[in-house]
Amino acid sequence: MNRYWIYVILASVFEVGWVIGLKHAYDLLTWIATIIAITVSFTVMIVASSKLPVGTVYAVFVGLGSAGTILADILFFAQPVDPVKLLLIGILLAGVIGLKMVTEDPEGETG
Repeated sequence: MNRYWIYVILASVFEVGWVIGLKHAYDLLTWIATIIAITVSFTVMIVASSKLPVGTVYAVFVGLGSAGTILADILFFAQPVDPVKLLLIGILLAGVIGLKMVTEDPEGETG
């Protein structure tokens, strides 16, 4: 996996952070953290899309962010575990992994 795919994953992690922040921010500090997460998320995604196909980057970014947000709701905010929801997350992640596997690495980038 090259560094641009790692950037996509990193951007998705920050996406989960800012999505949670939009719902749960309650004071200046949490709003500042949310704004920082938004900025980092989109900046890193833009860097990744400079070397990878934009459509694939966006699909992976949104897919991982959606799965991460649902899992964070279950793990941190006591949302009920729905087996159908978990099955659909698995299908979503299979699609994300499939997109990564069929996307060619940028020229000259191996690590």
